[in-house]
Amino acid sequence: MNPHPPSAAGDAAIREQQVSILSGSKRLEGNLTVPPEASGLVLFAHGSGSSRLSPRNVAVARTLNDAGIGTLLFDLLTEGEAASRSNVFDLGLLAERLDAGARWCRARAELASLPQGYFGASTGAGAALVAAAGDSAIHAVVSRGGRPDLAGEHLSLVKAPTLLIVGGADAPVIGLNEQALSALTCVKSLVIIPGATHLFEEPGTLEEVSRLASGWFTKYLRRRQ
Repeated sequence: MNPHPPSAAGDAAIREQQVSILSGSKRLEGNLTVPPEASGLVLFAHGSGSSRLSPRNVAVARTLNDAGIGTLLFDLLTEGEAASRSNVFDLGLLAERLDAGARWCRARAELASLPQGYFGASTGAGAALVAAAGDSAIHAVVSRGGRPDLAGEHLSLVKAPTLLIVGGADAPVIGLNEQALSALTCVKSLVIIPGATHLFEEPGTLEEVSRLASGWFTKYLRRRQ
């Protein structure tokens, strides 16, 4: 059943398709969802041990779709690569793959005009910030329970407005996010969700992440004049 049926007014349905993105010699599988008259496009960078099928990222993506924002969830590593822990924590490689996804979207006529943003979780947040630091076409970044500190010296180069979301019961990660926030020189914000642990499994906490992310992207995914 299509979770996004056409409206009673006859609006076009949300378009969903499986895609394959070439990065070097590797093909990366993804799921692209574009609402009618989308205002922007958000690429997801999942964390270690996760994939484009991450139920948490899929839930956030659905909220963005309902707000009129397109999403691309794709695997930054092939199945074979993901079996190596060194690849999972290779932020340079992950950022390179994320950048390849962004450029792939810009090369498609139906997506080229959409302002782009990144949503990163766990180590994926660090990769998203590394990628954003080298790409002025990225308009906004959101981190969920992320490790933005892993972006290191790249943090000061990020120009895209960045929102860091952390669970109130995820004490070690709060400190790491506070450090990263201090290093960022762009428009920035840190939101701590009370009672939430690292995976935001508590009732209502992931919905709050989705609401915050949707608001941030709606505000900053604007076509630059």
